[in-house]
Amino acid sequence: MASGRMRRVNEALREVLSARLTEGLKDPRIGFVTVTAVDASPDLRQARVYVSVLGDEEDREQTLEGLRSSHGYLQAGIAKEMRIKHTPTLEFVHDESIDHGFRISELLDEEGRGS
Repeated sequence: MASGRMRRVNEALREVLSARLTEGLKDPRIGFVTVTAVDASPDLRQARVYVSVLGDEEDREQTLEGLRSSHGYLQAGIAKEMRIKHTPTLEFVHDESIDHGFRISELLDEEGRGS
């Protein structure tokens, strides 16, 4: 379980990355993406960035590729805005929890109509 300090660092990383994505990256592969969470290692050398992407599987894969190729720009933004010893290496991962939540809602809606 993350300490209070790590939760604050993760939230600050999420905010910085969200702001950079909102400003827009020049990569045309990157679609509508939301940073849902960040999980940085305790030594801040690595951070797993969970993202939700609007669109189908192909949109998701293209957006993840675009984010991976933009990691240098995003890491520079973190280094500029945050006072931390190390700027973590970013790993972008699709956040399955939102899709899972939508699927549960769909199933519950179907169940409600069926009875």
